[in-house]
Amino acid sequence: MKFSAQPVSNGADPGGTDCRTILLDDADQPIAAPTAELTAALAPVLGCGAFGKTAYQNLLVPLSDSPLGRALLLYRLPNSDLSRLALWAFGDGVANHIAALNFPQATLDLSVFDPEKARAMAESVVLSMCQLDYRYTEFKSTPPPKMKLQHLRFLTQDPQLAETLKSAQILGEAINFARRLGDTPGNHCTPTDLADTAVQLAADHSAIETQILGERQMQKLGMGALLSVAAGSQHPARLIVMKYCGTRAKIAPHVLVGKGITFDSGGITLKPGPAMDEMKFDMCGAASVFAAMQATARSTLPINLVGIVAAAENMPGGRATKPGDVVRSMAGKTIEILNTDAEGRLVLCDALAYAAKFKPASLIDIATLTGACVVALGHQASGLYANDDALAEALLAAGERIYDRAWRMPLWTEYKAQLESKVADLANIAGRGAGSVTAACFLSHFTSEQKWAHLDVAGTAWHRGDTKGATGRPVSLLVEYLRSCAQAA
Repeated sequence: MKFSAQPVSNGADPGGTDCRTILLDDADQPIAAPTAELTAALAPVLGCGAFGKTAYQNLLVPLSDSPLGRALLLYRLPNSDLSRLALWAFGDGVANHIAALNFPQATLDLSVFDPEKARAMAESVVLSMCQLDYRYTEFKSTPPPKMKLQHLRFLTQDPQLAETLKSAQILGEAINFARRLGDTPGNHCTPTDLADTAVQLAADHSAIETQILGERQMQKLGMGALLSVAAGSQHPARLIVMKYCGTRAKIAPHVLVGKGITFDSGGITLKPGPAMDEMKFDMCGAASVFAAMQATARSTLPINLVGIVAAAENMPGGRATKPGDVVRSMAGKTIEILNTDAEGRLVLCDALAYAAKFKPASLIDIATLTGACVVALGHQASGLYANDDALAEALLAAGERIYDRAWRMPLWTEYKAQLESKVADLANIAGRGAGSVTAACFLSHFTSEQKWAHLDVAGTAWHRGDTKGATGRPVSLLVEYLRSCAQAA
């Protein structure tokens, strides 16, 4: 899909479109000064009671032989100043209505708004439109029809809006990249397949280098925790390392670590059958790392970035790890595995220990880690844990700006006592209470010397039920955070 910015003077008639979206105020008057043709087209409609009385109402006005196009889409905004949340509601609403019209081209007039507001509105529309354009059709004999809209044009007086559209499209396409990885069935998305994805990403972007570590290399590094998860699977584990160089090599990189469990049966601690198919989404943390790497490279951000994916399949089998087994992690800590379905923290602890070699400016892991986080926060907010207040605030602020929100959770010393083991340094689970918190506390044992944050996206990474599918979260949050780091560099 193409998005373009057309500079215009306020009220100018651009022509050459199928559908032009007109934004109205609470008094049902065009926010942008109307031309004579527009005034004539609106006269029979406005004030006749057909439009409703609440904000975000819309009305399609067909046109015949008009220079304005084939139709007008009228869309009412609230009269008060638009909050950031209202802007996202606007973008989602306008995108859905424009897409539903099935016109090849459409125009949205933002020329009356100040640059900051126009950029936010345009960004929200583009991201929503990219989401609507997504289809997962790889295994459909008869794929569903594609969106008919091919070109959305924004009228503006802001010379920088074109750059905003470009950045928003890069982000929207990165989100869809993560969604496509997440939606891929587990037998087509093994650890080796994820490694191949990383190799292709490096082939597509000269600023990215990829290194794939096999099981023998991981054994030499002492990654007993990660390897214990893959022990029951026929698919070998992979540690995937992607390096993006956007500035001087001596500048410390930001490091993203993704949980890449390509299918999670629970292992010997087998999960119940209902909805087990959704465990293909247990690599959505890894998918977000791939997507953030892609967006960073396409945006040529002036930062250094390392993406690490701990990829494994958690299956029962004759060689599978058993409850009660003890393994040694790369950091040297021994771990009593009381529950093989608490495997995400096992692959992450070795990946986080490995990440320390890069001496990161910030270290962020992303994982569909615990059902307890879904209980605590539902499907609206990702759980955020951090051992550094400035990093936590930066991530929270990024999520608020881009409407991919997180909520900070406690990482108190008192919770760590629940992870004590009688036979090892740590147990991999605690009691029933505060399961998301104790999982984060487990990871904190391996990140004490880093500026570290953990995002538990178990509730936000995919939709359940009839709308089942990957969401692409928290790609927006990560990319917005990395962009803020680039601006501060």
